[in-house]
Amino acid sequence: MKPTITIEYCPKCGWLLRAAYMAQELLTTFADELQGVLLKPSEVSGRYTICIGEQKVFDRKEVGGFLEIKEVKQLVRDVVAPGKSLGHADRKVHD
Repeated sequence: MKPTITIEYCPKCGWLLRAAYMAQELLTTFADELQGVLLKPSEVSGRYTICIGEQKVFDRKEVGGFLEIKEVKQLVRDVVAPGKSLGHADRKVHD
């Protein structure tokens, strides 16, 4: 069975658009690997987490901010499709 990603976001912080954008990107990149993406308004202020099934792969408070979408895709890929190439999103950023 394919996993479902849950993006729990704080509606009071205005993070619905960010969550929807990430959901779109993940569904596009992992169309064959995912059951779907669930957007879940949080009852806890400031929360923004991404879980694959029951496994939390990102927590804004633990990281201290938001990740770029390519970093989110890498985290998801490592769980749902470890051998999948993300093309340019796999390239390291040069300083």
